[in-house]
Amino acid sequence: MSDDLIWLVVGFAGQALFSARFLVQWLASERRKESVIPVMFWYFSLLGGSTLLVYSIHKHDPVFIVGQAMGLLIYARNLYFVVRSKPNPARAVKS
Repeated sequence: MSDDLIWLVVGFAGQALFSARFLVQWLASERRKESVIPVMFWYFSLLGGSTLLVYSIHKHDPVFIVGQAMGLLIYARNLYFVVRSKPNPARAVKS
């Protein structure tokens, strides 16, 4: 397999992961019959965005690099909020 083909697969894999977040969000919203953003949306965003960032760095595309890098900050921040808001059983134990 040539280098070009490997990078093409990486690019399409990143795009597939990134696009899957919309499917996850749509299915979750349909189940609840209201617009929701499930936690998996942010994980797919982070994984797909990271893969696309690697691909864009390989392609030396500054527009794509900046766009993906900025998005990753937002996805990571949202995941931080999700993790922070979950109850921590260790904190619930009182001395």
